Amino acid sequence: MTTNARLRAFVELANTGSVRGAALRLVVTESAISSAVGSLSTEVGVPLLDRHGRGVRLTPAGKRYADYARTILGLHDEAVRAAHGEADPEHGSIRIAAVTTAGELLIPALLASFTGRYPDVECKLHVASRTGLWPMLARHEVDMVVAGRPPADLRQVRIRAVSPNTLIVVGNPRVQHRFAAATTTWLLRESGSGTRATTVALFEELDIAPPQMVLGSQGAVVAAAIAGLGVTLVSRQAVQRDLDAGTLVELRLPGAPLERPWHIVTQSPSTGSTELLIAHLLAHRGLGWVPAG
Repeated sequence: MTTNARLRAFVELANTGSVRGAALRLVVTESAISSAVGSLSTEVGVPLLDRHGRGVRLTPAGKRYADYARTILGLHDEAVRAAHGEADPEHGSIRIAAVTTAGELLIPALLASFTGRYPDVECKLHVASRTGLWPMLARHEVDMVVAGRPPADLRQVRIRAVSPNTLIVVGNPRVQHRFAAATTTWLLRESGSGTRATTVALFEELDIAPPQMVLGSQGAVVAAAIAGLGVTLVSRQAVQRDLDAGTLVELRLPGAPLERPWHIVTQSPSTGSTELLIAHLLAHRGLGWVPAG
C-alpha cells in the first residue's frame, strides 16, 4: 500500500471514528485499514491510536498527525489537478465550498453560467457552516470558498471577488407594530452559522438578551418567521420574494441593516481551472461579482 493510501486510510479512520467506518468509506477490508494505520504508527515512531472498549480512538499524537495528513492529501490532490489544469484548464476540476446561504442564493447561477460555457470542467460543491469551511481551505481540501470575510489568521489565500449582501431583520406583518428587540423571540440558525454569530454580536451591541429559538437551516428559519414564531436577521436576497409578496416585512432596529459582503477566496496560487472560473464570473457582471479591493 502506498504512503498516500495509508494516509487516506488513517484520515478516514479519524473522520469516521472506527476501522469499520473507514473500510466502508474506502471499500476495502478492515484488516487493510488496520495494517495501513499500523504501518504509519511504525513509520512515525509513536502510537497514533489507543484501544477504547471495542473500538479505537486517536492519541493526542494521532490527532495532530491527522491534521497534517489531511493537508498532505489535500495538497497532493491539488497538485494533480493543478498539473491537469495547467495543461488543459477547460478539462480540469474545481472543488468549491460555500456556506449554506451562499450555496442557496449564489452558487446555482454561478455554476449554471460557468458550466454552460465550460461543460468539461468538473465542479464539486460542498456546503457547510463557515466554521467548517475555512479549515478545509487551509488544509487544501477545497480550491475556493464562498462565504463572508475569511479569518484574519488564514494564510496563503487570496480574496478574489466580492458581492453585496445586506442583512435585515424580518418578521410576519402581524409582529410589525409590537416588535421589541429585547422581548420578541428571535429565530437563530444552528451553531457555526455566520449569520447566527452576527445576530449574537448585534444582541451584545444592543445589550439585550431576548428569547431565542434555534432552527437547523436557513429554510426553517424563514418559514418560522413567515408563520409568526419570531423575527430573524437574514440576507435580503434570501427573502426578497417574501418581502415582495408581503408575507414578511422588514423591521426597524438600531444597527440594522448590516452590510456583510460575500467573498470568493482561493488558494494562492490556485489551479488553472479555478482561475478560469474567477475570470468567468468577473467577466459576467450580471452574476453580481466585482474584483476584490
